[in-house]
Amino acid sequence: MMRSPLALLVALLPLSVSAQTIYKCVDVNGNTTYASARIDKNCKVISSGPENAMPAPPRAKPAGAAANPSPAGFPRVQEDTQRARDGDRRHILEQELAGEQRNLEQARKDLSEQQAAGSSSDRLAPYRDRVGQHERNIQAIQKELGNLK
Repeated sequence: MMRSPLALLVALLPLSVSAQTIYKCVDVNGNTTYASARIDKNCKVISSGPENAMPAPPRAKPAGAAANPSPAGFPRVQEDTQRARDGDRRHILEQELAGEQRNLEQARKDLSEQQAAGSSSDRLAPYRDRVGQHERNIQAIQKELGNLK
């Protein structure tokens, strides 16, 4: 009677050990697969047991441009050229914002005219949609302007 539970324990022991091992497998196409069993010879163990149960301590992240250096042959833009480009971008966004504000005013005017004429709710829907679209466009442009230096 003691032999049966002991045999069961011995039979299940490898399953508990293999369930804790995690493999990272990369195929010939570069696709990565994570598995609890080795799929082929290119699999590497990335976790194997309770000693890896604790998360690694957080690493200090480098700040600024040093964290992502440019490759050696990467073309560089001079600072004054970049400043001019940023200024052009700001000017274009401000023009788009002014145009969207004009379009929003016109859309609101068209909507109010339709409401005053007593149009049905179905007929007002496209006018409300236009107003909403211009409001969303204005919000997006303002967000872009806020992201500029």
